[in-house]
Amino acid sequence: MLAAFEPAPFRRHAESRVEPLRAHVPLKVFSKDQEIFAEGDEADVFYKVVSGAVRTYKLLSDGRRQIDAFHLAGEIFGAEAGGEHRFTAEAVGEVSLIGYRRRSIDVLAFDDPDLAREVLSATMASLARAQEHMLLLGRKSAVEKIASFLLGLAERMTSGGAVDLPMARIDIADHLGLTIETVSRTLTQLERQGVISLPANRRGVVLKDRAALRRLRA
Repeated sequence: MLAAFEPAPFRRHAESRVEPLRAHVPLKVFSKDQEIFAEGDEADVFYKVVSGAVRTYKLLSDGRRQIDAFHLAGEIFGAEAGGEHRFTAEAVGEVSLIGYRRRSIDVLAFDDPDLAREVLSATMASLARAQEHMLLLGRKSAVEKIASFLLGLAERMTSGGAVDLPMARIDIADHLGLTIETVSRTLTQLERQGVISLPANRRGVVLKDRAALRRLRA
């Protein structure tokens, strides 16, 4: 599958080490719910989101889906420590991606130090989000989980008071360890309390009282 993602600059670089490693155009556009890679696939390419959002997840032994992360525009995903992908990745909506040939950090740092720094920064940010997510799943309150999720998205999007929700509520539920009914009920509760508003004409949330959300998250 990964061979289909390999643009000519990657191949020429592997053969001659003259062409640059970095791809400057979207590698491919994925449609809604299209698989980018599957758990267990060879991890010889990692990706940067140009537009849209990507979800990565595992299917549990009982058939439930656990979404570990959403990857937004400008973020890197799929850079594994081992030789295989540990999660499945799918496009949330239409997604454009740039692909990079996986290489050892020392070679990457020599050939493209800017990209190496970007990968390191993305890895550290991903680790911090994973740690926060681990703590989040241990919380019993649905309100705490939703407040943390909304604030986290807002911080990553830096879009003022309005937060776009590219993912469906079932995705949010599978990320937070809740049911879709609980997600919907909690969002409605926060709206009634004047903490958020839910515009009827688009998928998104307006954060009206961030201080209240921070108190709920604490």
